[in-house]
Amino acid sequence: MAAGQVCPLYLGFDFSTQQLKVVVMDGTLNVIHQDNVQFDSELPEFRTQGGVHVHADRLTVTSPVLMWVKALDLLLDKMKRAGLDFSRVRALSGSGQQHGSVFWRRGASESLQQLHPDQNLHQLLQGSFSVSDCPVWMDSSSTQQCEDLQAAVGGALRLAEITGSRAYERFTGNQIAKLRQTRPEQYQDAERISLVSSFAASLFLGGYASIDYSDGSGMNLLDIRTRTWSEVCLEATAPHLDRLLGAPVSSPSVLGPVSSYFVHRYGFSESCRVVAFTGDNPASLAGMRLQQGDIAVSLGTSDTVFLWIQQPRPALEGHVFCNPVDWRSFMALLCFKNGSLTRERIRNECAGGSWEQFSAALRDTPLGNNGNIGFYFDSMEITPPAVGVHRFDPDDNQVSSLSPQVEVRALVEGQFLSRRLHAERLGYSIIPGTRVLATGGASSNKDILQVLSDVLNAPVYTIDVSNSTCLGSAYRALHGLVAESGASFSDVVKKAPEPQLVATPHPTAREVYDQMLQRFARLEERVLQKTRP
Repeated sequence: MAAGQVCPLYLGFDFSTQQLKVVVMDGTLNVIHQDNVQFDSELPEFRTQGGVHVHADRLTVTSPVLMWVKALDLLLDKMKRAGLDFSRVRALSGSGQQHGSVFWRRGASESLQQLHPDQNLHQLLQGSFSVSDCPVWMDSSSTQQCEDLQAAVGGALRLAEITGSRAYERFTGNQIAKLRQTRPEQYQDAERISLVSSFAASLFLGGYASIDYSDGSGMNLLDIRTRTWSEVCLEATAPHLDRLLGAPVSSPSVLGPVSSYFVHRYGFSESCRVVAFTGDNPASLAGMRLQQGDIAVSLGTSDTVFLWIQQPRPALEGHVFCNPVDWRSFMALLCFKNGSLTRERIRNECAGGSWEQFSAALRDTPLGNNGNIGFYFDSMEITPPAVGVHRFDPDDNQVSSLSPQVEVRALVEGQFLSRRLHAERLGYSIIPGTRVLATGGASSNKDILQVLSDVLNAPVYTIDVSNSTCLGSAYRALHGLVAESGASFSDVVKKAPEPQLVATPHPTAREVYDQMLQRFARLEERVLQKTRP
């Protein structure tokens, strides 16, 4: 860099459920500053628990929109006190918890354009929302609206074909339909509906920000193939809804320069650009630097699988979103509730509470476990919707127990066969060059990762993704600046630290698990028949 040139900075924000976080990244992709605001402890006046209000019916869960605005005031003040030079920021982007919605009151767009830099945002915008407490992803009170939407489009599978998911209570389209039916005055008073991501971008833009394709595909409203609002879904949700939503845009879109409010109050440069914000899951995909054909497996309390896919297949489970870093591709997401807690239970029962013994059991048992297969659903699973422990011998007879070592392998193989089966059903296929990126607590166990590598027949890499949503947002801010000139996201992040190779598949893995997968699918169907109410 020439003498006198200032090193540029990029900001990545994450408006998550419990806190607002930021990372500041320099042009060489190094994080130079991080900060956060915890909603419950730092904004106690909003009386949230875990960032939300759970209502008396236990189904309705909301968050106060002004809490998010005030958190941004606090966060920017903290960054200013820390000495951050906002004039060096070239671009910013961010993410929001998926499926939350914000209803702007009539006249709010004028307020956004005329923000006075002497006052806090939350003071300036306190009259700008027709709904003060917004529905968020934990809300499950719109079952009737989900049924209505599926009926209107021709069934759950048809809806998944159009929007990437069957109808889910937390998805924004169903929440909008419920609000219009149960609180018509507040609905009528709204001039714009944002997602949490596009609401946050609007604050920085000083005007209504467009919803990006990726977060927009978590609404049951966007046609994921044409990347436009689906007429049949809009019609079933609310008349003229497209006027309230605005036209969606590609995820790397530059929406415009930062509002003059931030220039005068915090010293941002007038040339700082706001890149479209997206959902927290798509931002996480960017933060993990997933590439075409990759699969990311997060092994935590629940296990999450992120997939980069070219052509989705409609399915009644999982979700398909537009890809946040390559508009021609898709990302799929699968969530499995029985993750690390189930692994810990089997460790305690079959390996004396020792991870070392647990690992030894995996090393001492053969690939395919001599035909023994197990399904371990300690609590009601999401994918597939089944519960209970179900063990099968090599002849498909159900058995009540297995030896401790065999049980350990049955659990780990069963979990990863399930991840593979449901990933393939969404359109994912393992091709030469596929990488598996593992993260989360169990990714520190090499023997568990060896089974993952064998079952998926692909090399496994570990990646440190603490703060992956913020980091992904900062990467996306930089990508947005150069995307118009044709630079790909992978070009932008190639200087980031490389994932570490930790496991490669055993030579016989493919023939063992290709056959075993077909049997596993048959047995899973048996388990489902048995546990269906």
